[in-house]
Amino acid sequence: MNSRLQGLIAATHTPFLADGELNLSAVEKQADHLLRTGVSGVFIGGSTGESQSLTVAERLALAQRWSEVVRNSSLRLIVHVGSNCLADSRALASQAQSLGVAAISAVAPSYFKPKSLETLIACCEQIAGAAPSLPFYYYDIPPMTGVYLPMADFLDMAAERIPTLAGLKFSNFDLMMYQRCLHSRDGRFDVPWGIDEYLLAALAVGAIGAVGSSYNFATPIYTRMMAAFSTGDLATARIEQYRSVRLIQLLAEFGYMAASKSVMAALGVDVGLARLPNANLTVDQHAQLLANLERLGFFDSVRV
Repeated sequence: MNSRLQGLIAATHTPFLADGELNLSAVEKQADHLLRTGVSGVFIGGSTGESQSLTVAERLALAQRWSEVVRNSSLRLIVHVGSNCLADSRALASQAQSLGVAAISAVAPSYFKPKSLETLIACCEQIAGAAPSLPFYYYDIPPMTGVYLPMADFLDMAAERIPTLAGLKFSNFDLMMYQRCLHSRDGRFDVPWGIDEYLLAALAVGAIGAVGSSYNFATPIYTRMMAAFSTGDLATARIEQYRSVRLIQLLAEFGYMAASKSVMAALGVDVGLARLPNANLTVDQHAQLLANLERLGFFDSVRV
């Protein structure tokens, strides 16, 4: 339970065929690409994985396939099991335990939202209880769930209720709260950082691991940044972080989900289109995105 999530962990895309069905045959190519670029693990079925647009059967099939592909590799597999239905979350968690993955994580229910820490902890307790041998990470992402609760207090209270609580996936801009979480119970909890364009700031206050979507296609940028930071070369680290900022800003202008999937295709890893309600790029928009990426020097910056 104490093996921390260190380095860069890619929050992977869920690959689809042209007809919108799962394309599980693409997972092996995703994994090969990620291994080659140097990530330490994969976080599947999360926000980047469009989990809320997948059926439970699809999520089970996705976890099964990833577990087969990463077996005997260095990639650690973390499965996101969060859902608006706790019974579905428990089914996903139970399967993850049977697959022997590294950990599970879950967002809060977001339609009927938990209004208090007590209610949130009760939800997490049910989910974690379905996988009692796996580390459990609550996935704090308030802009998506609308659940804004103090995470340092969550850790302190949940530690008494959830024996497998390993920490948080912290996708929250509040660096003050992040520091409180890092120091909760004398640093007991693992708190991987979840906002790529703020990673340097998180490293400065003590982050040792990060889970993010742009690590699918821009790992070398962050690897250079982390290496520079570790040697005290802040000037270089800032250059690489700003490179990340410009990249993510550009993708957001086109619609991040669709644009990030287009980038993957441009790198030779076709993960298909996004599912509604996420929109997709037109042919002209895709061409414009590639031209803008070239102007940023993106493709040179991610060459390994």
